[in-house]
Formats: sequence, C-alpha cells, structure tokens
Amino acid sequence: MKKTLFGLALAVLLLGGCAAPNVAYFYDFENGAVQPTGERLEIRLKPQDKISIVVNSRDPQLSTMFNLPIYSMRMGSSSGLGGQYMSGYTIDSEGCIDFPELGKIKIEGMRREDVAATIKEQLLERNFLKDAVVTVEYANLGFNVLGEVAHPGRFSFDRDCLTLLDAISMAGDLSIQGKRADILVMRQQDDGSRITYRLDLQNGDELLQSPAFYIQQNDVIYVEPNAYRSRQTTVNGNNILSASFWISVTSLVASIVNMII
Repeated sequence: MKKTLFGLALAVLLLGGCAAPNVAYFYDFENGAVQPTGERLEIRLKPQDKISIVVNSRDPQLSTMFNLPIYSMRMGSSSGLGGQYMSGYTIDSEGCIDFPELGKIKIEGMRREDVAATIKEQLLERNFLKDAVVTVEYANLGFNVLGEVAHPGRFSFDRDCLTLLDAISMAGDLSIQGKRADILVMRQQDDGSRITYRLDLQNGDELLQSPAFYIQQNDVIYVEPNAYRSRQTTVNGNNILSASFWISVTSLVASIVNMII
C-alpha cells in the first residue's frame, strides 16, 4: 500500500513538473469585437535626446545655411559600416538646441512636428526663408528588452507611437518560457525617478488601456521566466533535464523505497 501511494505521489510530482506553460495571448478578445485603447502617448523630446533637422527650400544654397554638415564614415570603423550621415542636435540640460542663425531654441516637451513648425515659423518671421520645408527625425531614441525574449538588447526606433507589441516583436517575441501575464515596464520620469508598470499580454483589454502600452524613449521591458522555466534550474545550478539532476532524483527515490520496504 505504501509503495502504491508513494508511486502515485511521485507520478503526480513528475507530471506537474513537466506541465506545459500557458503561452497564449489575448484571452479576452472575441471575434469582431472592437477594442478601445487608452490615450495615444506620443514621444515628447527630453534632454540628451538627439535629433536631425533638415531644412529645404527652392533655393538650395540658401537652405544650406540652416543644415548641419554631412560627414562620411568609412568601412572598417567602429560600426563596421560606411556611408554618409547627417550631424544631429543633442538637446542640452536646459531642453534647448543651438540652431544656425536662430540661436537657442527650447524644444523640450515638444513633439517632432512641433519642432518643425517652430523652426519654420522663426525662419519666416526673420525673413530667412519663405518656403522652408523642415523635416525632423529621431537620431538616438531607443528602448531595452531584457529577460525571456528571443533577442534581448537595445533597439532604436524612429516612430512617434511605438507600442509594447511592436517592441516585443522587434525583440523576436517572448520565448516559450516567458511569463505572458506579468511584463514589467520601467519608465524614467522628468524628475529622474522611475515608474513601473505590470502588463498582462493575456488580458488584451487591460493591456490596451495601460499607460505603458505606448513605449517611450529609454523604457526598459523585462520579461520574467515563468514557473516552468524557474523549475528548470535547481538551487545548485543543475538543469532539470540534465543527467546529474535525474541521477540525484533516482538515488533519492531508491533511498526512500528502501526505507519504506
């Protein structure tokens, strides 16, 4: 009787340890249902952000006065790539850039379309250019993805509204061991502090309403290992699928059986 009970307990333990993790997304989405989203959070420029600004007009020589020089990068450099690149503006600690002929312009808190409109307006007001076309692009914005994803690392982006789903896709999606129901997003606030959000990819309605659904520059996304993954590593570092682990389990079971007998 004792042997039978012990065998059943051992079988339940092993089956429970090998149970497949739940990896599905968006359980609450129904076919054809309209899913509202929260406030669309666009990128607002901050100190240390870098942008490129290009001014064009019908007079190329005149517009050249307002463009930073283009520099070349040779093959074999630290990046390993060659090509031509536009110099950029790094927003200083006061939230300003120093623009040719216009001087200091405060752009902290602006969207890039606001920056383009401000520069165009000042060029017109000072009679520099009447037909200026101003293009603003992000030069160094990025976010970090850590944990159980296919390709963890830092990723650059140049879009105004990048979602968490976009960010996860760029990292190659969660691994089979990633915890879908508890994604951590850490975000730096204007005062230097960090705020954290927990998001559930299996609850689509909650996800779309979260303030962290839209990614901001320098966000850190961490995907925790699920219980299945956690059980794969023992206290002494042995993998649950390794030979040493199963030898240990076999020895323990043999010892218990001998004690029962």
